[in-house]
Amino acid sequence: MPRPKRAMRGLPPFQPMPDGTQLERNTSAGLFTAPNLITFGRLCAVPLAFWLVVEGHLALAFYLFVLAGISDAVDGWLARRYGGNSIGALLDPVADKALLVTMYVTLAVVRVLPDWLATLVVFRDLLIVGGVIVLGILGQPVTIRPLYISKLNTLLQIVLVAAALFLAGFSFTAPVLVTSLIWIVAASTLLSGAAYVWVVSHDR
Repeated sequence: MPRPKRAMRGLPPFQPMPDGTQLERNTSAGLFTAPNLITFGRLCAVPLAFWLVVEGHLALAFYLFVLAGISDAVDGWLARRYGGNSIGALLDPVADKALLVTMYVTLAVVRVLPDWLATLVVFRDLLIVGGVIVLGILGQPVTIRPLYISKLNTLLQIVLVAAALFLAGFSFTAPVLVTSLIWIVAASTLLSGAAYVWVVSHDR
């Protein structure tokens, strides 16, 4: 899952996000900071990416996906260098996850990726976020920090989407590569979801 980016020194953090991202106190940073604007732009790219895939412009969708990845690295560097705030820390994981989940669902709709894999990816995220919400409602708040298997899973998911968009968009074929990535992503997604369930259940 997306790594924490808005780290500030000497100030207590807010309650972590379900993925472990810390919302930092930075009253001096305004809403319209460069990191926030870049993150907001990445969030706005989600419907455009959806439309490009549905309309069959997979090459353009690949470029947009790569650009989103570059912007993610840039706004993270800016936030660390100049400081971020709680708004940016909230938007960043939302933008990352929204784009990734949208790509899996959309690529499944156009038959580039299997629908069962998209279902698995979505269910894993719903399980984690839903579990945190339910426990909070029951008065048992839980703090979940990113696990190594979760970070690996996110990286593998990104690699698969990029590979699928590139191959389909430029009319290349690599069935062995794609099939291998599909099963690796499926396995890491299952392991990641199970790991979070294990950690939460043993913290009760």
